[in-house]
Amino acid sequence: MADENDDFLKPKHIKFFERCLQILPSRYSSLDTNRMTIAFFALSGLDLLNSLDRIEKEKESIIKWVYSLQILPNNTGSNICQCGFRGSSTNTGKNSQKTENKLKLDSGHIAMTYTAIASLLILGDDLSGVNKSAILTALRNLQQEDGSFCCVPEGSENDMRFVYCAACICYMLNDWSGMNVEKAVQFVQKSQSYEGGIGQGPGLEAHGGSTFCAVAALSLMNKLKTSFSEKKLKQLQRWCICRQQSGFQGRPNKPTDTCYSFWVGATLKLIDTYHLINSEFNRGFLMETQGSITGGFSKWPDHTPDALHAYLGLGGLSLLGEEGVLPMHAALNISQRASNHLHSLHSKWKN
Repeated sequence: MADENDDFLKPKHIKFFERCLQILPSRYSSLDTNRMTIAFFALSGLDLLNSLDRIEKEKESIIKWVYSLQILPNNTGSNICQCGFRGSSTNTGKNSQKTENKLKLDSGHIAMTYTAIASLLILGDDLSGVNKSAILTALRNLQQEDGSFCCVPEGSENDMRFVYCAACICYMLNDWSGMNVEKAVQFVQKSQSYEGGIGQGPGLEAHGGSTFCAVAALSLMNKLKTSFSEKKLKQLQRWCICRQQSGFQGRPNKPTDTCYSFWVGATLKLIDTYHLINSEFNRGFLMETQGSITGGFSKWPDHTPDALHAYLGLGGLSLLGEEGVLPMHAALNISQRASNHLHSLHSKWKN
């Protein structure tokens, strides 16, 4: 636990996320195709810090940039099953070879579509520029027979991460025609391991990240209370609680890691067990991974902060009720304020 410098360095964290929206250091170059996700971490981080005013002048240009990554039907020859948001302008397909079925390798990515729509909500956009029907059609094409989802139409791994992204997209667009909910629920149920946690798929090792994805997806589907028997739920609760060491680990016999203060912490919130954690130990670990010079949070103490762990560390503090950090909508992984904006849009769409 941190026993000396346990102050929450909010001004430094604000500057860290501002830098993430600017030119990134060379070590991030391999993540250029995922720029949308990095932007989401930065935008949602600033939102949780109640500091979106710091980018007020740039807000409209950021919204325009997000929309520029949307792949629309019949746009440069795109098939409707390719619609959604790409992760970066790097993925324009201009230099891509055409496949045998004449589709360019330029498609929406399910995770980028989730983070793009979430980012627009955070920025206060009304989502009027989102082609909802095309995205939902593309989403249905990504669902596999076992209920899981691939991330791109050309074919990819299919696991719990993308079930979660699909659930978020349907929830945010207020339209569940993009997925077969029953099959998705069955996929989650079959993926619960003998330990009680949930893996990336049936027969795979339980993991804190995939457990969050599964539980949050069920919560968004409004299926959480009916998907586990009492015994299975208790096993899940016990597995999650046992992940706390000081902070949280993702699996048994693994070191504690900043991101699991959110992944496992949010899961515990959703299954009404968060009150059983040791909040002091959890916060103490997070303060040890806080970047005292640059701001942000790192994976482990004495390591370099990065965008993902900075954001999820902040999310962990939000769950703890840290002063100066806004509360979160745990299942959507955005601020409650952004969630309220979403629900106001849902009300308008109904009318």
